Amino acid sequence: MSFAFERLRRRPDIEAPDLVAVDAADRLILDESAAVRAGLGAGELVVIGDAYGALTLAAVHEGATDVRVHQDAVTGELALAANAVAAGGAGAFRSLPLTAELVRGARVVLLRLPRSLDALADIADLIAAHAHPDVVVVAGGRVKHMTLSMNEVLRARFDRLDVSHARQKSRVLTARAPRADARDPQPRRAVVDGLTVVAYGGVFAGARLDVGTRLLLRTLPEELPGGTPDDPWIDFACGTGIVATSLALGHPDAAVHASDTSAAAVASARATVAANGVGARVSVVQDDLLTTRLDASASFIALNPPFHSGAAVTDRLAPRLFADAGRVLRPGGELWCVWNSPLEYRPVLERLVGPTRQVTRNPKFTVTVSLAR
Repeated sequence: MSFAFERLRRRPDIEAPDLVAVDAADRLILDESAAVRAGLGAGELVVIGDAYGALTLAAVHEGATDVRVHQDAVTGELALAANAVAAGGAGAFRSLPLTAELVRGARVVLLRLPRSLDALADIADLIAAHAHPDVVVVAGGRVKHMTLSMNEVLRARFDRLDVSHARQKSRVLTARAPRADARDPQPRRAVVDGLTVVAYGGVFAGARLDVGTRLLLRTLPEELPGGTPDDPWIDFACGTGIVATSLALGHPDAAVHASDTSAAAVASARATVAANGVGARVSVVQDDLLTTRLDASASFIALNPPFHSGAAVTDRLAPRLFADAGRVLRPGGELWCVWNSPLEYRPVLERLVGPTRQVTRNPKFTVTVSLAR
């Protein structure tokens, strides 16, 4: 009996007709890996980058046990858990961070190729350094999101790389024979405007200050409401934690809370605040939205909303973040937001948060402040 892919959903991530929980690349990875997965023992299969659980749960359906799984987004972990209840497979996998424990001794790794070459390099380094010497890595994606540079990243870490024929606009790269000189991945570091930025592979903007965040930081007033341990300033969708770190450095008595859905972002932000000596005043958590924060509990939130859901570009993510910011802000609390000007988010901010005014604008980005109702 074949696996019921149609039962899979994206929740709590955004769901829409053009945003799917399983695609042709998932099916191709499963088909191309079927032979090498046959006969695997418990714990010998690892799945990385499984957006909503299609790879993990289909492999469990076909007999895999004690599957180790890493998904960068906490929404992916939540979707996998929910889909395991709906489609079967609960209890047959473990969600783990991207560390040696995830891949140690693995004989087969199924990988959805990440958009970032740095992220792919970190994953490949980890596998090559800690998986079984006979490991087979079956890495796939949509052809439109794949580049020849991905082949080179894998060839730098494995002695053999095979490329499949394309099927339904998807393709698989199969890597074998990890090189003996493999080493653990190392974060990238840079000093930007006097601030040390630490970035693990896949985090937005890497070890740089993106143009939108730079504009937001230049626009924020010196005096902000809140900033106490009971009412910390919030860096929402924090990325590498540049905003949180800048606020803490500029206000030596302030308390700051930073959150992001991405494990790579959270690791990067924690490393960034530590590198700048403000770790005691900045808490960093992995969170779907701001679910760890109480209603009407904050006076200030800064937000540079994401526009990628996996590899898909969409404007549907930001409204979900705006609505939760509105929930967490006290009446009169301030949401400072920077966004790509063509997206025209101001009416959405007015509806979901409260009265909104434009603070500044350049040819690409707009900064607004919204006062919560």
